[in-house]
Amino acid sequence: MVLKRVVVTGLGALTPIGNNIQEYWNALINGVSGAAPITYFDATKFKTQFACELKNFNAEDFLDRKEARKMDRYAQYAMVSSEEAVNDAGFNFEKLDKDRAGVIWGSGIGGLETFQIEMLNFSAGDGTPKFNPFFIPKMISDIACGHISIKYGFRGPNFATVSACASSTNAIIDAFNYIRLGHADVMVTGGSEAAVTIAGMGGFNAMHALSTRNDDPKTASRPMDKDRDGFVLGEGAGALILEEYEHAIARGAKIYCEIGGGGMSADAHHITAPHPEGLGAKNVMLNCLRDAGLKPTDVDGLNMHGTSTPLGDLAESKAIEHVFGEHAYSMNLNSTKSMTGHLLGAAGAVETISSILSMQHGIVPPTINHFTDDENIDSKLNFTFNVAQKREMNVVMSNTFGFGGHNACVLVKKLDF
Repeated sequence: MVLKRVVVTGLGALTPIGNNIQEYWNALINGVSGAAPITYFDATKFKTQFACELKNFNAEDFLDRKEARKMDRYAQYAMVSSEEAVNDAGFNFEKLDKDRAGVIWGSGIGGLETFQIEMLNFSAGDGTPKFNPFFIPKMISDIACGHISIKYGFRGPNFATVSACASSTNAIIDAFNYIRLGHADVMVTGGSEAAVTIAGMGGFNAMHALSTRNDDPKTASRPMDKDRDGFVLGEGAGALILEEYEHAIARGAKIYCEIGGGGMSADAHHITAPHPEGLGAKNVMLNCLRDAGLKPTDVDGLNMHGTSTPLGDLAESKAIEHVFGEHAYSMNLNSTKSMTGHLLGAAGAVETISSILSMQHGIVPPTINHFTDDENIDSKLNFTFNVAQKREMNVVMSNTFGFGGHNACVLVKKLDF
């Protein structure tokens, strides 16, 4: 069977550093941090009192007020980012075969805030079960892709992927596979997350996963820095339109790039800690390269998972050196989480978008907040510290790793590479 080629024809982003693609990209290349004190609730008694929240976002600017109230924030974010991506793709809906257009969307947690609100309301009552009739439809992790398909009438493959922080990368890989196997012509894919809540912050604090640098939130996300002390929780969404190459050409679509391949693996090691030698990270990158039919020396850049955790950054750096050998020193590595924070299940989508834009514009966004080298991480690796770098990029990879040992990697390349 000859696999079909898959290209990207639309992008949408809603992030802590920009509420659309252009704002997001401008902030990335200028090294803007999205971290700030939490405004959604009183966090004064929390170990971590800051996060990467969305700025100046009002769902009712994009969605009907009545409909918006039926959605958790994570689903609202999905609707807004996917609308930007669909509009960017420029479909003629009268000609599009909607039976062959689908949606695969990732979220690591889903409607956490909805669950929190309903449980707090019940706890404050007299024990009488009084729940919002939209409680379950707002909370479940698959409802975002349901809302997107309903809006556009897309009747093709439709489901959610849940693999913690790897969720949206898994969604992209699944969408890629459905198209190249001939099961669909067009897929809306990506992911969204809205876990900056009492439960989200409290839960991650209890695990000692978050930075507690409350005196200086903007520099708290410090990937590969010696003094990194945990990740900064972020929120938002990223959406991509994947399309079969001949289908895109036939309608004269703008093409950003080609999806070259995707890799998956498991650490099979620990529920939260990465394999200390980066075994799963090594395997997922090798699997991705194998799927794309490319050599390590073909890769120009890699957007690392790079969460700013002591164990994670070290393990991933070791894995990169193992996979790429001497070529690792010729690549540009970066972690955009230094700016956006960690968007959990949405991270893979917004970081794949960054990789695509980096390739399109020939600029590698920086890894900001680097102050002190970690003697355990090879200083000869180019992590694109603090300042964006111009570079022609033909092939870029993006890593995402999730609690439970889930690893996913996607490779994008220029159409003519």
